[in-house]
Amino acid sequence: MGGMSELQSSASPLLVGLTRGVRHRCPNCGEGRLYRAYLKVEPVCEACGHELGSYPADDGPAYFTILLVGHLVVAPLLFFPVIWEGPPLIVAPICLTTLAALTLLLLPRVKGAVIGALWAIRLRKAEDTPA
Repeated sequence: MGGMSELQSSASPLLVGLTRGVRHRCPNCGEGRLYRAYLKVEPVCEACGHELGSYPADDGPAYFTILLVGHLVVAPLLFFPVIWEGPPLIVAPICLTTLAALTLLLLPRVKGAVIGALWAIRLRKAEDTPA
């Protein structure tokens, strides 16, 4: 009956953090929202009070998103002849619009996964850790 909670109790903290982050949930409790806006992290979890703003996600999510989109979409796309033989005024806008939409869709999920991974390995900003 408790499928997800049973899975999370037996799963590694890294897998739990990644899963909760991808779902835009607090990595600590899985209940509270991770974001208050598109990429703006809630400072404190509304459900458990965990300090979500103390994880240094910084530029990592953007790099990982570009890496994913570039390697999993752009590289295979170059094998299709329509990309090379089609009219550039049609191919370029379609490809660029699709790639931009995919990137913007993936970015918050990747950022959530990075925050979940940082939670799992207990890595916080230097000014937030006690001396």
